[in-house]
Amino acid sequence: MTRSARRTRRTSQLAGAGVAALLALSACSSSESGSDAGSGSDTGSGSGGSDKVSGTVNVFAAASLTESFTELGRTFEKEHPGTKVVFNFGGSDSLAAGITSGAPADVFASASPKTMKVVTDADAAAGTPATFVRNRLEIATLPGNPDGVSSLKDLTGDDLKVVLCDKTVPCGAAAQKALTAADLKLTPVSYEEDVKSALNKVVLKEADAAVVYKTDVQAAGDKVEGVEFPESAKAVNDYPITLLKDAPNSAAGKAFMELVRSAEGQKVLTGAGFTAP
Repeated sequence: MTRSARRTRRTSQLAGAGVAALLALSACSSSESGSDAGSGSDTGSGSGGSDKVSGTVNVFAAASLTESFTELGRTFEKEHPGTKVVFNFGGSDSLAAGITSGAPADVFASASPKTMKVVTDADAAAGTPATFVRNRLEIATLPGNPDGVSSLKDLTGDDLKVVLCDKTVPCGAAAQKALTAADLKLTPVSYEEDVKSALNKVVLKEADAAVVYKTDVQAAGDKVEGVEFPESAKAVNDYPITLLKDAPNSAAGKAFMELVRSAEGQKVLTGAGFTAP
């Protein structure tokens, strides 16, 4: 073989090796690109997955929302398999205090703007709270109304045992507004920590009457009898709801709020005796 032929053959071999190297590099690059694309796809899927609601939703809600929110909680879990709604029902003031003290919660539904303001003033709300329902007061009496209660004034008699919500909770503050509007003073046998506790005194026949919400009278069924009074129009409570800034599960919290404010949610709430905002 001539020198020229050997040179030509060597050049071909080098060229072949170079092509092979390029092909290998290209394959490697394609593999890495494919890996990146897969990763990007997973990220996209993860992003889509983040939109999918899952996990536990912690909802702090006024005691008067117990029945309606419990029903909406069951609906939420059914519509979002893999979720669980955990409620903390109680006086709005104590719930607000818990939230501002760091209690883990995703959503807060209060029975008054005043108690919601405790949370917003502490910069604990993720946005501007929105009113989702309203509620007004009624007098709850023993079944059949044996004492013939027909007005707030009837509750001022010495022969009746009457209970009110504590003045620091929304139902108590509303009762005081109604009494002021009627120019009446009432000394109850006890002040209760929330509306359910006040109502329960009548249910257990430990009191003759209580000033509570219309929704609670309705929820109690035939265990009590409700008496409307005109001064309740002066003490209508707005119920605001908000997502909390440090919500452990903000996606699920937002989804629960959407259900509450949806036509479906409003139907449940108005069916319980609340009025639309």
